[in-house]
Amino acid sequence: MPRTSGERAPRRRDLRAQRAIAFVESPVQLLNVLEWAGTGTRADDLTVVVLSPTDPMSRGQLRRMAELARDQGCTVRWQEARGGAGAPLKTVRQLAPLLHRAGRIVIGDPFSRYVQLLLTMAGGKWLTVVDDGTATMEFVGQLARGERLVRWHRRGGARGPRELALAPVTAAARRRLTPTAARSVEVFTSMPVREAPAGIDVTENSFAWTRATFGPPKLLDGADLVGTSLVETGVVDEARYTEAVKALAREHRAIRYFAHRREHVDKLHALHAATGLEIVRPDLPLELIARRGPTSRTILSFPSTVVHTLPLALAGTGVRVAVCDIAPEWLKAGASPRAQGFLSGVTDAAKNVHRLAGPA
Repeated sequence: MPRTSGERAPRRRDLRAQRAIAFVESPVQLLNVLEWAGTGTRADDLTVVVLSPTDPMSRGQLRRMAELARDQGCTVRWQEARGGAGAPLKTVRQLAPLLHRAGRIVIGDPFSRYVQLLLTMAGGKWLTVVDDGTATMEFVGQLARGERLVRWHRRGGARGPRELALAPVTAAARRRLTPTAARSVEVFTSMPVREAPAGIDVTENSFAWTRATFGPPKLLDGADLVGTSLVETGVVDEARYTEAVKALAREHRAIRYFAHRREHVDKLHALHAATGLEIVRPDLPLELIARRGPTSRTILSFPSTVVHTLPLALAGTGVRVAVCDIAPEWLKAGASPRAQGFLSGVTDAAKNVHRLAGPA
């Protein structure tokens, strides 16, 4: 994993010698905050603020992850940040004192409008970005190329009224996330980073905390299939996706389908009817579920974060992780023109995974 730093960047031990506040909006972000803390931060110097989402699956997983964080000695604050029209401003006012006291701010999603708003109050504080999945790759690339921050699956073209209104906030956040001669920005990631700008201090996330805390798992014959929310985000056609899952399940004798927390219930019912797979809605991020076990000897996935993280979390267990590419004809007509290239890049950059030929 590459590592770069600005001329005046502090030494690694000094990066942890600060009171830190972490803002998380997903279970995976909180998992990676714990991985980051496991590399040297004193847990009692870390406050985790959960900016609670609205969907029940994410909330449930975050509740479980919050318990794990408290067990590690972290202070966890659950913030109902989306509870009505006045919630954002109320949340920002309530969090201002914590922001003021913190020496380092840790974030999981630099594309989040909420996080961008909080970053406008960050001043010159030290910043760490932990993984929120494959979006980290896009974030670092956009920062290096001087582009505005926008998620890869968003369609191109003119910005709408909401984006235009928030453009000053996004621009200010981007400036905070850009390293200076006096202040580096740390990116703690298990994703490959190929074009980090000067001043970005890239630290490898090897999932050491996960391996030390869970498992190794009992192994089952057959395969588990990892679900994706590409249908829900408008990238992949649902009928094509169902056929692909059916073909993979048949070919690899899959037993279970681990649903992504954003997958719709109706879609999951349809997948069960079409494939006979047991649908599992995990109560923790898949890296912890797989490490805890029982886990099938083969894990099948479409291009996603887990093709990078599961080989690390399951290192030494004998589990084989295999990835099936998204065929161009599966994409919806309205998908972002960047979708195919980005998804192919996710697979191309993955290490220690087996690449499968796409089902017919």
